[in-house]
Amino acid sequence: MSSIPGRSASALLVIDVQTGVVANAHKRDETIANIQELVNGARRHHVPVIWVQHSDEGMPIGSADWQLVDELSPQAQEPLVRKEFRSSFEGTDLESLLAERRVGHLVVSGAQSEFCVRHTITAALERGYDVTLVADAHTTEDTSWDGRELPAQDIIDDQNRACWQYELPGRSCTLTTTEDAFAAVSL
Repeated sequence: MSSIPGRSASALLVIDVQTGVVANAHKRDETIANIQELVNGARRHHVPVIWVQHSDEGMPIGSADWQLVDELSPQAQEPLVRKEFRSSFEGTDLESLLAERRVGHLVVSGAQSEFCVRHTITAALERGYDVTLVADAHTTEDTSWDGRELPAQDIIDDQNRACWQYELPGRSCTLTTTEDAFAAVSL
């Protein structure tokens, strides 16, 4: 249970599933289909869906790359959080949106696994939230670091492994699949 008193609800976060972010993503179509399934499940179970969109110098607000992918359509009542940092909490109104909805547990999906997904999970845990990462509903792209190739699947696996059985006092991070996401969440 979350370490935030009076916050027992859950919410689905859809992080940065934007045209420019997922253009070269590993298993792009499969991951987006899983995220759409999560969104549909959240709506069926009356779990709030919160959309997050990143912007920066290379992806300014309103640009084609900044737009959410065509496959996903937020509903009018679903909040959109605009961010400029890797953490969805930093410099945004995410915390107040979650407080209004009495959310203490986040179900996380989106892109990119090693950047905005990872930093949002860490920030959530540090703020007292429970987190469930949906293992087959986050993605990234192949990259290189320090002269080594880093395949996207290895990055995704590393993020999943980092969240598996991760606990802090009064809160935890768990791992699930799209198929089991709402069975693992107390609604």
